[in-house]
Amino acid sequence: MAVKIPAQPGYTVPGLSMKDGHKVAHLLQSRLHALNDLQLTLKHAHWNVVGRDFIGVHEMLDPQIDLVRAMVDETAERMATLGVSPNGLPGDLVAKRSWNDYSIGRAHTSAHLAALDIVYVGFLSSHRKTLEQVGQLDPITEDMIIAQCAQLELFQWFMRAHLEHDGGDLANAGSKTERSAAKKAK
Repeated sequence: MAVKIPAQPGYTVPGLSMKDGHKVAHLLQSRLHALNDLQLTLKHAHWNVVGRDFIGVHEMLDPQIDLVRAMVDETAERMATLGVSPNGLPGDLVAKRSWNDYSIGRAHTSAHLAALDIVYVGFLSSHRKTLEQVGQLDPITEDMIIAQCAQLELFQWFMRAHLEHDGGDLANAGSKTERSAAKKAK
């Protein structure tokens, strides 16, 4: 006799309704995909930076990558705790994402940092939108996303410190795309 496994567990965390717990978990699925994409993008940049500041930028990216990978795990485990199976498969990520692949290959450190700044702007903006929605439903998940935003905003500042002119303007100011940011920062 075959045992039928439900597609979704019939539980969530105590204190949340099943509907709200599963809604929060489904909101986290897009964040899981975005975090997975971010850690791969950061690793790609890590492998492809060149130029005078190579070693500093190369080594600055490692802790960011490690922390984002930990955020991936934390987010997936929160989803499971809420009673929804996380999907970390690349095909689902590509099918459901609303952004394009990172567009910079081998390039100077300033080009990658300027492009990654644009990546962080998009990522953090969407993370904060999810934070607003989750904050209405679950303070535990809200705390997790707040902590993630705080760490990622700090990393973005590290990058921006490399792009900042003496007057406080960023070398990529006004750029809307990775390519335009990279070009402007050279």
